[in-house]
Amino acid sequence: MADDDLAKLRIDKAQFTQRRAKKSRLLVLLPALAILLGAGVLYAKGMLTPAVEVRVASVATLYPAQTFTLLNASGYVVAQRKAALGSKVTSRLVFLGVEEGNKVKEGQVIARLENEDVSAARNRAKANIGVASATLDQAEAELEDAAASFKRNQELLARKMVARSEFDTAEARYKRTLAAVATSKATLQASRAALAEADVQLDYTLIKAPFDAVVLTKNADIGDIITPLGAAANARASVITIADLNSIQAEVDVSESNIDQVKVGQPCEIQLDALPDTRFRGKVHMIVPTADRSKASVMVKIAFVDKDPRILPEMSAKVAFLQREIAPEERQPVTAIPATAVREQDGKSVVYAARGAQAVATPVQLGRRFGDFAEVTTGLQVGDRIVVEPGDNIKDGAKLRLIE
Repeated sequence: MADDDLAKLRIDKAQFTQRRAKKSRLLVLLPALAILLGAGVLYAKGMLTPAVEVRVASVATLYPAQTFTLLNASGYVVAQRKAALGSKVTSRLVFLGVEEGNKVKEGQVIARLENEDVSAARNRAKANIGVASATLDQAEAELEDAAASFKRNQELLARKMVARSEFDTAEARYKRTLAAVATSKATLQASRAALAEADVQLDYTLIKAPFDAVVLTKNADIGDIITPLGAAANARASVITIADLNSIQAEVDVSESNIDQVKVGQPCEIQLDALPDTRFRGKVHMIVPTADRSKASVMVKIAFVDKDPRILPEMSAKVAFLQREIAPEERQPVTAIPATAVREQDGKSVVYAARGAQAVATPVQLGRRFGDFAEVTTGLQVGDRIVVEPGDNIKDGAKLRLIE
């Protein structure tokens, strides 16, 4: 009995070893199952699928005219009527009535030079006219008296009632008064010419606008010496620079190899760097009949169809030469994408947007077609990146390797 009780107290090593082996197999299988399950989940989500190499582009603002542009050129806005106003005389500037940006009218006095000496000379010439006029009046009065005396003596001599010597004296006086009248008339004419000269000299001291314009630059200040050539130290050759803003045109250089695509009257679209959000209509005004050998280009002048006060001389300009006129509905920009980016799915237009490195199927509503581009009215915004040519292997959620 005691032996049986002791036998019950023994540990069965075989049974214990078998249980430990089962537990070890479970510890090995559980991580493997977890890995397989995780891989299945990741595969189901596409995270373990290889990335698809695709070309992407950004949704952009498109001006319809870009789709029928023949060539582009760059240049500057230039006023065709402009002037640097100075004087033909040398003097000190004493009055300046304008500044940059002011509008001036034709004939308006915008500056005045020191002119006291010229003004005094004019007053003297005007006084000389008065003296010459009075002298002429006196000479004509004497001529009238001498003529009457000569005629009377001539009649008396015919009747032999006066001595020959008296007649000769009357005749000589008559001729002297004739000469005096002629001299007085010449003197009066010379005095008037001197006054006209003084007026011209005085006018030289007044700087006037030759045409309606806008002041571009102010080149001198009150007290500066103004000379015709500006060669003297601290001297100025011009007081202001003006331009007729109604005469502004865009001047661009077109390569000699492309000049045959440009024709006078051809429609254009002008973009200014200062106003990037606005496109201006234009037309070819002139092809300058000479080439620049250093640049192998020909200058072309483009007139603005629509005037705008924001357009200023010397602004940088880019000109697109067009195949045809821009229709009214084509003047506003549109949001556009390459037409190859659109796929039809279940009767809807779909574009694959690249969100990070993942493709997202995005329904869009399309508008007009412009060559290789399509207008997008809803679904995308400017700046969004999309797959340009999605293949059949592109699905919603697909992993992408982007090529810009």
